[in-house]
Amino acid sequence: MLAVAAVSTSAVATVAVWSFSKTVDDNAIDITTGDTAAPVPQLESYENGFNILLVGIDNDATQSAAYGERDGTLNDVNILVHVSADHSNAVVVSIPRDLIVAHPACTDAASGTEFSAMAARPVNEAMSRGGLPCVVKTVSELTGLTIPYAGLISFDGVVQMSDAVGGVPICLNAAINDPAAGLDLPSGTSIVAGDTALAFLRSRKGVGDRSDLARISSQQIYMASLMRTVQGNGTLTSIPTLVRLANAAATNIQLSTSLADIDTMVSMALALKDIDLDRLLFVQYPGTTEDPDFPGKVVPVESVAAEMFTKLAADQPFTLPGTTSTPEPTADSAVPVETSTPEPGETAVPAPVPTVQPLDGLTGQTAQDDSCAEAAIR
Repeated sequence: MLAVAAVSTSAVATVAVWSFSKTVDDNAIDITTGDTAAPVPQLESYENGFNILLVGIDNDATQSAAYGERDGTLNDVNILVHVSADHSNAVVVSIPRDLIVAHPACTDAASGTEFSAMAARPVNEAMSRGGLPCVVKTVSELTGLTIPYAGLISFDGVVQMSDAVGGVPICLNAAINDPAAGLDLPSGTSIVAGDTALAFLRSRKGVGDRSDLARISSQQIYMASLMRTVQGNGTLTSIPTLVRLANAAATNIQLSTSLADIDTMVSMALALKDIDLDRLLFVQYPGTTEDPDFPGKVVPVESVAAEMFTKLAADQPFTLPGTTSTPEPTADSAVPVETSTPEPGETAVPAPVPTVQPLDGLTGQTAQDDSCAEAAIR
């Protein structure tokens, strides 16, 4: 978004873009293993659909000791973003950290250590087996989708980014007090930023049934509110806010080399800017916590997952259970065909626009949904 602002002649934005680009380039991570993403047109909207994997890690070397000590770095937050080819909708899939998946063979680029393939292990072990490239490979094989772009953020990064936005309103149906996450919030709506925002995103014992799936629900509520906030408070038209946000991003997020490019960022921003909030869908990867072979973990509901990723691969939109929608026509949409040949003097009747059908078994919300997070049952 900062790069888009620079296109509109602001000298401040142009200088900030140069600084942002250099910092991002210096911190970029190669996830390609020899393959490269196709180049994008300069300062034009991205031509097709695309997939990005956003990974949150829980034990970055620079993070505060207040977050505790761990033996290794885990990819505890895994968010796959799919944007449709006509840019009319997007789906954000949260993959539970405890999801039991098959892991491919990976090689750590820094140490050269090789890791054999594994069966039935939590997805958050991928980071320790080869860093971000291994996480991307694991999620790509899990979903069947090509993932050319990725980003990595730590706890401290979340704090800095939420401060840069200026806080996000979060509604709670009851007060939450979770000492383990450092969260103490009253019922009703609060503006959360910094450490409080991170505590809300990390809280597990304070929300829902205290499972990893309940925490994902809270994270999706936060992300939906963030999207509404950014769209509604002038963030995208305020140069100072954009500069502050870009500086926080540049110093706290490591992008893949394929994404650490101003032309690519601008093209994606232009593709995303017009997606309606009710066409931005947040869903949980279909899973169950009731498999006796994996107590305390999440086991995929493979039939629902397979249907969802087949639809994403084919760019077929879907909605949540209990809802249907009719897609708005876009510049790239096909013109409805006639249902019959009109007689002389009659008006041609176009075929009805198909409704987008729900995909049973999914849990989630749209970015327009301002539901309250559920406090843990006491």
